[in-house]
Amino acid sequence: MIGQYLLRSAARWAPEWAVEGITRTQLDLTDQSAVSLAFQRYDPQLVIHCAALSRTKDCEQDPEKAKRINVDATNSLSQLARNTRFVFLSSGEVFGGSAGWYGEEAKPNPINVYGRTKLEAEHLVLQNPAHTVVRIVLTAGTSHGGDRSFVEDMSRTAKAGKDVTLYADEFRCPLPAGVIPRALWELVKQDMPGLYHLGGQERLSRWEIGELLVPWYPELGGRLVKSSARTHTGAPRPSDLSLNCEKIQRLLSFPIPGLRTWLGKRRHRGEDLWDYESHDR
Repeated sequence: MIGQYLLRSAARWAPEWAVEGITRTQLDLTDQSAVSLAFQRYDPQLVIHCAALSRTKDCEQDPEKAKRINVDATNSLSQLARNTRFVFLSSGEVFGGSAGWYGEEAKPNPINVYGRTKLEAEHLVLQNPAHTVVRIVLTAGTSHGGDRSFVEDMSRTAKAGKDVTLYADEFRCPLPAGVIPRALWELVKQDMPGLYHLGGQERLSRWEIGELLVPWYPELGGRLVKSSARTHTGAPRPSDLSLNCEKIQRLLSFPIPGLRTWLGKRRHRGEDLWDYESHDR
């Protein structure tokens, strides 16, 4: 999903770059030979690596697949890009969630397979001091397939006539998808590699997030069920993944919004609610 936003925002935020998006149907990132040939063919000056097995449940069910995609494929790309600028999108899931407002200096403590694979990949990428890792969080957006965003998941569940259970004691700092490419393109222009956090400026519970979305997704009305993370069964979920983003904010030309702030400034106009370009010309 973020790759799609990167592509369609490039003309505005990165007109100096000739941007090529490579999809999973075009290239299997776990096929090292194919990846190496593709790298030779494209000879990129910049690689932004967005791909991952990102659903926690999928990673728990198949840890080996999670390692192949999240760790091994990332390491292969990073090695091929040893003399190339490389940006890897990681996750706030590298933290255990017991504290919140994590800064880049905070010690990671992942509690699920997804978080562990992303942390292992980070270590491999950052062995090259010219490479960059950006940890992102819960992202609100739309995808071509309609199945990549938590907003899409909630909407699809509600439209199927099912309740959407949301925890009032699980906190995130959600970010509109369109903010991420603008921030990444500006970070690329700064050419300051390293580790960065990129999340929304507002810490919200899952329940608060759902309530905020109802005016924009009417199908959620009457379908939201308030609950507690203490009732959760399944893969471990960090309770608080709010991120301190002061480091990257100092490099950006615009203030990173929070979800409440973002929605408060927008009207539904038949465009992508989450796209920076369509609302901020």
